[in-house]
Amino acid sequence: MNAHDTIVVGAGPVGLWMAAELALGGGRPLVLERAEQRSPHSKALAIHPRTIEVLAMRGQEQAFLDGGLPVPDGHFGMLPARLDFRGLATPFPFTLAHPQLRTEELLEQHALVLGVVIRRGHQVSGLSQDEQGVTLRVSGPDGEYEITADHVVGADGAGSTVRQAAGIDFPGTDSTVFGFLGDVELADPPERPGFWHNEHGALIVVPIPGGRYRVTGYAPSAPTPTLESLRETAKRIAGTDFGLHSPVWLSRFGNATRLAAEYRKGRVFLAGDAAHMHFPAGGVGLNVGLQDAMNLGWKLAAVQRGWANAALLDTYHPERHPVGVALGEHTKAQTALITATTEEGQSLRRFMADLLRTHPDVATALANTVTALDVRYPGTHPLAGQRLPATREQLHLLREGRPVLLAQEASPALKDLATSADLRLYETELPWPTAAVLMRPDGHAWAAGDTAGQLADAIAELPLA
Repeated sequence: MNAHDTIVVGAGPVGLWMAAELALGGGRPLVLERAEQRSPHSKALAIHPRTIEVLAMRGQEQAFLDGGLPVPDGHFGMLPARLDFRGLATPFPFTLAHPQLRTEELLEQHALVLGVVIRRGHQVSGLSQDEQGVTLRVSGPDGEYEITADHVVGADGAGSTVRQAAGIDFPGTDSTVFGFLGDVELADPPERPGFWHNEHGALIVVPIPGGRYRVTGYAPSAPTPTLESLRETAKRIAGTDFGLHSPVWLSRFGNATRLAAEYRKGRVFLAGDAAHMHFPAGGVGLNVGLQDAMNLGWKLAAVQRGWANAALLDTYHPERHPVGVALGEHTKAQTALITATTEEGQSLRRFMADLLRTHPDVATALANTVTALDVRYPGTHPLAGQRLPATREQLHLLREGRPVLLAQEASPALKDLATSADLRLYETELPWPTAAVLMRPDGHAWAAGDTAGQLADAIAELPLA
């Protein structure tokens, strides 16, 4: 037996949540992180409604809510017509402004409480796998070594060593446009967070912790930012540089869009930026990555602990790869709108903004897409794969990381079924016209039935041990 049944490579938000899910399910995960210390910079600043639901399914949402700022709307491609989140079918109808640095701290605390082992300063250089496991070659503070586990999850970013070593293709497009970012102090900040978009480019100015502001956006000829170039770019677009000074982080990013050809190759899996990269439009990257981890983590733990069979792992790629395809499509569409600075582009933006204002159903559909509330997985039953639009209390029923049986009425037959299938049964109001539904640990319907017999037949078709 290996000391660790799964090795997660990467201690960012995705790797930490993955490891926590494995440990919650009874696994023995190890996290290897090449950096000796966590980055002081927060690449991501937003947690979307579906991700807050993910946190709530494990009882972890309150600390994020306490430390974040709810924002009741969002944007698509920086269009002036905002997407209203307040009517979305979720107990968390808002985006939570929450810096990635703090997100990682909270996720690491959660993982450590569950017994996850994290080794920092350990760089993976290669791997090999066979029917018995995966062996990683690692360089650590005490030299090089090899370590073997049943499975490996690459959560090590867009330049993923795990993906390359496993021989997984990463097709897509290279960067053709670039954005800029600066975390700075402002002597004359705007009265409220705002967008500017015109023939000179696009600019966003939002407050971040520490009394600083993030100044970010796109300009047709944006160089690698310096303090002076950032001032000049802001002044061209917004008419003022806001008195920006004292930068703590200046960066440049492109619109390269790539998607792993396989999310799984043998005993190796990919999640987060290791599986997909894109222009950071709408702040979706961290959120989709955490949802990748939520999908895979409980499945790996279930197979390793023996309450599900290996066929369950075959569902990861078919369920999450289409999400990656959609992610690439809508971030490229947003990139086209953000970079639409020509006269024709401005006309397109006005047309799209008017469309969203006059067709609320279109705006709602986009809001559900950006926030991942519309993700549905394939299944044989009409309800299978659907996300349960649950209350916060219903989400908490999944905090043990095991499937649960939800029923409109806990009949004797359903109680007998729950006992025989080793399931927890909860009587609760369902949003669907069915008597009972088996919920997966990630909050998607797994099986449903109007009678205990129908539900038992549906459960019998699932990849359970």
